[in-house]
Amino acid sequence: QANDSIDTYREMLSSFIDFYMILNSNHMNEIVKTLTIVTSIFIPLTFIVGVYGMNFENMPELRYKNGYFIVLGCMGMLVILMLSFFKYKHWL
Repeated sequence: QANDSIDTYREMLSSFIDFYMILNSNHMNEIVKTLTIVTSIFIPLTFIVGVYGMNFENMPELRYKNGYFIVLGCMGMLVILMLSFFKYKHWL
């Protein structure tokens, strides 16, 4: 009878450990999802900033009076489009 009790408690403890691992895994998945979304938003922005950070003489869009604001607007629109896509896919 003692062995049966020990086996029962061992199975219960194993179930509790499995439950804890599942909860921990779900929490970790949420963290990774958040980091992935942030990264996928900032990678295109970093690319755009990198292109405009180069010292080229012949970049036609740099000659416009409002070129800076046009690029910032495009970057903002890109962020809004990506966030709306993520919401559409129910990732946010």
